[in-house]
Amino acid sequence: MSGSLFIISAPSGAGKTSLVHALLATNPQINLSISYTTRTPRTGEVDGVAYHFVSRETFLEMATRGDFLESAEVYGNFYGTSQYWISQENARDRDILLEIDWQGAAQVRSICPDCISIFILPPSIAELERRLKGRGTDSEKVIEHRMKAAREDVAHVAEFDYVIINNNLNEALKEFNAVVLAARLRTTRQLTRHQSLINQLQE
Repeated sequence: MSGSLFIISAPSGAGKTSLVHALLATNPQINLSISYTTRTPRTGEVDGVAYHFVSRETFLEMATRGDFLESAEVYGNFYGTSQYWISQENARDRDILLEIDWQGAAQVRSICPDCISIFILPPSIAELERRLKGRGTDSEKVIEHRMKAAREDVAHVAEFDYVIINNNLNEALKEFNAVVLAARLRTTRQLTRHQSLINQLQE
């Protein structure tokens, strides 16, 4: 059996992480892919939970072996998704969620054309800036850079299958769950899961 592969992307500040955490809390069948990264762990981050933290040398060795479904360099650090883990979970009929940027999403779509991609948008540019400033962790220069990057990210929104406007977390979560449910009811998946029932009804 084969589960669904979901990709979720968004500009920084759109509320993607909060939405993902809410989805995982309500959909235990979905597994979040933990990326590998060469980035230094931040305070409170646990290896194997936030990321799999590896050295630059280890990451490049893994990339050379073809261990990654997708990988990218972002702000001087490498990030990658384990191809083996994805295949293993998918074969168990587990749904998998990837939190990646539009570049990684394009790589995954080229390899897994049946994946379901979702782009999260903030309700306005003003709200996006308010959320970024509300974090209280970035300087004005960093926020300015993130706002510029957000405009570049949004330029790729049409490449995704679904778009969710995250104005209210509860409403956005309902829409996210609707996409997940629709994917689980696709004919290709239902035929695999319920083949014995279909055979019985045709006898």
